[in-house]
Amino acid sequence: MHLVIAGGHGKIARRLTRLLSARGDNVTGLIRNPDHADDLRADGAEPVVCDLEHASVDEVAGHLGGADAALFAAGAGPGSGAARKQTVDRNAAILLADAAERAGLRRFLVISAMGVDSPPPPGTDPVFAAYLKAKGEADADIASRPGLDWTILRPGMLTDDPGSGRVTLAEHTDRGQVPRDDVAAVLAALLHEPRTAGRILELISGSTPVEEAVRAVAGG
Repeated sequence: MHLVIAGGHGKIARRLTRLLSARGDNVTGLIRNPDHADDLRADGAEPVVCDLEHASVDEVAGHLGGADAALFAAGAGPGSGAARKQTVDRNAAILLADAAERAGLRRFLVISAMGVDSPPPPGTDPVFAAYLKAKGEADADIASRPGLDWTILRPGMLTDDPGSGRVTLAEHTDRGQVPRDDVAAVLAALLHEPRTAGRILELISGSTPVEEAVRAVAGG
């Protein structure tokens, strides 16, 4: 399988790239900073410099040609203001979806976040509230597209602890933490499970092996 990852230098994206490369899949990583290219090559990916805040639909669609799937793993990141939550976390996700449809690519995965479907509670940091709003709007846009076989994954609080390979994966889970290692492992399994298309799934650490958890939400 050939996967294109938007946000290819992200912490989850790089873990996923290493997993996929080890099993023989091909990965193209879209990155904004050309200085990150060598990191992606070391992980086993082909880096492509593409700034999703300024690229056209046709430009991005050109990078998706011949791919089997796309993953939106980009984000404005900590330290960015509310404006970049819109331009990256919302607009760039929608741009990638537009480009996938333009390129005729159906399988589309998104790394989202818990809590994006509800207004943030009073007192929420304004920038974090803008992030939740942006992610929620992007999810809603992507989930409305019949031309994509989308799966939206909403992990709990991310950690850099070693992955356990055991998770809780469902339409709704309790709040909790999950190592980035395990998020990457779940994404790798979702990528090869087309029956998870059209699903929004929450993910936290748990007791079920990753492959079993993905099979369960896929219906068998």
